[in-house]
Amino acid sequence: MRENSVKCEIECIHEDIVAAVKEKLPPEEILYDVAELFKVFGDSTRVRIICVLFESEMCVCDIAETLNMTQSAISHQLRVLKQSRLVKFRREGKTIYYSLSDNHIKNIFNQAFEHVTE
Repeated sequence: MRENSVKCEIECIHEDIVAAVKEKLPPEEILYDVAELFKVFGDSTRVRIICVLFESEMCVCDIAETLNMTQSAISHQLRVLKQSRLVKFRREGKTIYYSLSDNHIKNIFNQAFEHVTE
C-alpha cells in the first residue's frame, strides 16, 4: 500500500473509541445549522460586509460606497446575513443602520484570520 494512503491496511474497529466519540457528537440538526453558517461565510462579499461592520455600524449606502458595490448587491447580501442572525439593524428615520449581531462573529473571524495567517 502507498505511504500516503488514507485507508487502513486492515479493517479493525476500535469499538470503545467509536462509542465514546458517538456519545459526544452533537445532534444532526445542530451540525446541519453549523454547516449552513459556514456556507454564509463562504461568500467573499458577505465576508467583506462583516469586516466593514467590525469597524462601524453603517447604512447600505455607506457599505456600498466603502466596498465599491451597488446598493442592490449589498442589500441582497445583508438579507442573507440577517437571516443567519449575523447582522442586526435599527431604523433612524428613513435610514436603516446595520451592525454585527454579537461578539461571537468577531470570535469566529479572529480564529479564521489566525488560522489562515499562521
